[in-house]
Amino acid sequence: MLIEPKILKGFRDFLPGKALKRKNIITILEKTFTSFGFQTIDTPVLEYKEVLLGKGGGDTDKQVYSFKDNGKRDVAMRFDLTVPFARFMALHINELNLPFKRYHIDKVWRGENTQKGRYREFIQCDFDIVGLDNASADFEILQIIHNSFKALEIDNITIKIAHRGIFNNFLANINASDKAVEIMRTVDKISKIGRDKVFDILKDLTDLDSADKILEYIEPGKDFSDTLKKIITMSGGKSESSERLWEVYEFLQKTGIENLFQLDPSITRGLDYYTGIVYETFLNDLPGLGSVCSGGRYNNLASVYTKRELPGVGSSIGLDRLMAGLEELGLLENNNTNNGVIVLNMDKTLLPHYHKIASVIRDSGLACEVYLDSKKMGNQFSFADKKGISYAILCGTEEHSSNTVTLKNLATRENHDKIPLDEAIVLIKKG
Repeated sequence: MLIEPKILKGFRDFLPGKALKRKNIITILEKTFTSFGFQTIDTPVLEYKEVLLGKGGGDTDKQVYSFKDNGKRDVAMRFDLTVPFARFMALHINELNLPFKRYHIDKVWRGENTQKGRYREFIQCDFDIVGLDNASADFEILQIIHNSFKALEIDNITIKIAHRGIFNNFLANINASDKAVEIMRTVDKISKIGRDKVFDILKDLTDLDSADKILEYIEPGKDFSDTLKKIITMSGGKSESSERLWEVYEFLQKTGIENLFQLDPSITRGLDYYTGIVYETFLNDLPGLGSVCSGGRYNNLASVYTKRELPGVGSSIGLDRLMAGLEELGLLENNNTNNGVIVLNMDKTLLPHYHKIASVIRDSGLACEVYLDSKKMGNQFSFADKKGISYAILCGTEEHSSNTVTLKNLATRENHDKIPLDEAIVLIKKG
């Protein structure tokens, strides 16, 4: 009896073309992260359930994949890379130098409703700074976001910033601190459910007057400075949180990247562990897609694992959602060009020689493969075209006897007949 080859909802296979595009994006991000001095780490897929859910909060608790393992232990699959990182820091703090800059690119799992750009298995690209609580660290994360999208040649974006500390001061100023968690989670949904529904929920949580004030607070002003002055006034005046945000804004101005950043007080982030600055990144041409890069400051996250104070700030790029957006916008290249080389099989008796040619080409630093079957040349060219291979090496009896090859550019159809292999390699590298 055959088993139907089916996939769980929210999970996907990646064919070579799309897998290569994803890998290329990861390579660019890794280069960006390391250029700031960040180091990579790894953590297990499975953690004790109590470790993962100790500080998650909100809808995430309902989405985590959890079960009892063979040892009857309550375990869960990581739903993000931040909480395991907090556990990692608490466990290895004596082995690390502070401040510690890490990046981690890997899969996470959430049992949530699937939709465009949102899956149950997806890759997050995290970068964090632990051991510092200052504007410089807050800003560097924002600068990495800017540099990452610049390196990916994605410039039509808006990075929205807010500060939960100022929001908390505002809620205290209107005597709504006891409902802070529920209010922030409600406000965080405004882009999904709309202003009217948010108002109805806020009215039930507090009262009519407070709901009006909250909606007024989260409405952005004409620019960053204007918005910040407004929320400072509504939150009871200057504070440590507002001064921090002014500092970050100064960094943005001094480095000339402030135009990509917008102060939007409605950005609160859904997870409870954020304590300071928070941010979300949007593709301007696809506002309905949601944030493709989010994060913030989480000074108390590790407090459930250690008594040592470990302030942190970081962000995460949702790679799968970003790719979905780029594909919809036509910014994800459809061709699967890998600039590789193929040695075609013109004579099966020369296969040992073909493998030798391929070895020499690979030793020069180029990707090269041999066509392993004895099919018609049309089939071989078709195979190379479907794989996006750029160059073909042809070697028949004449080339073999003269110790030469024929190089064919598969894009232009240009031939270089009976040339030495080292000359062919030079031509391929020149492109």
